[in-house]
Amino acid sequence: MEQQASLELQEGSISKNLVSLAAPTILGYTFQMFYDLVDMMWIGRISAEAVAGVTIFTTMFWIVNVLNEIIGTSSISLISQSYGRRDEDRTSLCVEQTLTFKALVAIIAMIIFSIILRPLLSFFTKDPVVSEAALSYGYIRVFFLPIMFSSYTVNTAFRCVGDAKKPMIIMVIAAVLNIILDPILMFDVVPGTSIPGFGLGVFGAALATVISITVTFIVGFAFILSNKTRVKIKVKRLFKLNLEIDKKLITIGLPNGVEALLRNLVGIFTLKFITYYGTETVAAMGIGNRLIGFAFMPLLGLSMASSTIVGQSLGYENLKRAKATARTATLFGSSLMMLVSIIVLIFPQHIMGIFISDSPEGIEIGKTMMRIIFPGLILAGVLMGHGSVFSGSGYNAPYLFASVAGRWCVQIPLMYIIVNMLKLQVEWVWVTFLIAEFVEVLVILYFYKQGKWELNRV
Repeated sequence: MEQQASLELQEGSISKNLVSLAAPTILGYTFQMFYDLVDMMWIGRISAEAVAGVTIFTTMFWIVNVLNEIIGTSSISLISQSYGRRDEDRTSLCVEQTLTFKALVAIIAMIIFSIILRPLLSFFTKDPVVSEAALSYGYIRVFFLPIMFSSYTVNTAFRCVGDAKKPMIIMVIAAVLNIILDPILMFDVVPGTSIPGFGLGVFGAALATVISITVTFIVGFAFILSNKTRVKIKVKRLFKLNLEIDKKLITIGLPNGVEALLRNLVGIFTLKFITYYGTETVAAMGIGNRLIGFAFMPLLGLSMASSTIVGQSLGYENLKRAKATARTATLFGSSLMMLVSIIVLIFPQHIMGIFISDSPEGIEIGKTMMRIIFPGLILAGVLMGHGSVFSGSGYNAPYLFASVAGRWCVQIPLMYIIVNMLKLQVEWVWVTFLIAEFVEVLVILYFYKQGKWELNRV
């Protein structure tokens, strides 16, 4: 049965296989991001300072996610290539080690980040209301970091063996649970009803998130322990470290991790530059980030699906199918992002008004930002489609080179000149995102054509 399941992605229409694998992932992530938008909408009802505080914490929190990026990216190539070779025991061992090793790393990160959170906040804001919102939201999120990392691993394991439906179920449960809990935990009375709530404010939003993450991790792990899925583990081996695999979990995805770190540092520097334009601009950027994340979900789903098929194709020594999969993912992704960009260009004010209806200035700032940045998602479709061959093959250095070129050699210097030297309007800061995306695409296409990924195996 497992052999047949593995062969499914190596036969038939590439488009059909890509869509069948990507669609559940896209749906699951769309539900997740829909929750994020609803979450930001509720937080926006508290105050612009609350939105700014959550935005600042979320930007800093992505530093921790670099660790998840390193191990998670490594696990994609390890699990998918092992599964493509029909090596069931190694597939299980890779899943087990990803769970164990990532949880251990998360515990260490949790301890460190909880210590530095408050001092780090002072770098971004002196506003006590903004700081308090960030801390109220942040500490509990940090405490549940190991559960969050483990939940990601469960979802990745299922996708790598070609089962995208179970992660979709898990993510839909998380999103629905979040949406239900948010207003109950945040407000004294659920808005629009007479239902009493807990009145926990921003802390309630974070609590809703960690509750849903915990519940869905339990559901996902129960799927695995049922022994009725393609992902199987031996519980005893969860308590042992395998140095050979753990080393690969660090080294294969290390370029991705460094790239993610550098990208997140760009986010931190960008946030610092944005703070010069005031709290309203920070709040608008926070909402814009959530909206971009929501629109980005189809690309993420297609990239994950494409990486899985590429990894299995390389394990199966079918290079032609790997290339065709990446091209198809690029076509689908760019077309979808073009449609999204058209919608945003037509209705930016209406979209922003959903989140900060009482702030005309914030709406105006966000409207301009969306019209400038969103068309860049079309370029991101090219980047994610062709870049999926690197995740699938385990040759991840091109992501790092692209990020350094686009973000550090181009975007950061341009923002410094715009903000500190020329003192231009914030619109010019948004333009730097488009320029950086274009440079990244050029670098990714260069390494794709170079072809080193074609020979890489893990």
